[in-house]
Amino acid sequence: MPKCSSKNRSDKIILSDLAFYGYHGVMLEENKLGQRFRVDLECAMDLTDAGNSDDVSKTVSYADIYNLVKEATEDTRYKLIEALAQHIVDRLFEEFKPFNWVRIRITKPEAPVNTTSGEFAIEIIRERSS
Repeated sequence: MPKCSSKNRSDKIILSDLAFYGYHGVMLEENKLGQRFRVDLECAMDLTDAGNSDDVSKTVSYADIYNLVKEATEDTRYKLIEALAQHIVDRLFEEFKPFNWVRIRITKPEAPVNTTSGEFAIEIIRERSS
């Protein structure tokens, strides 16, 4: 097994395949009827203290992250899921100071594209600015 140094590792809190209903999109029908969105998140922070102490105050609550993403997805409207993703990342950095970087993937399962199979998604990775 390769040795893992602190330079090439990153602890993460991961929430995946979260489902929300929102009103994001360019098409009028998307804004009127809404649709499902799936969100995957990786939020990087040092989890050493939490792991060593078993102390919940040394980490960030999954529930708090979920509630923030739910509110951002369901209470705002954007034409582009790229804008929605950026909004969520900005709020995560604002609310949770320990996060060093965030990777978010938003999937639009019912995108208004005539296809029999496939997935439409975006993914952005943002580092906390100094």
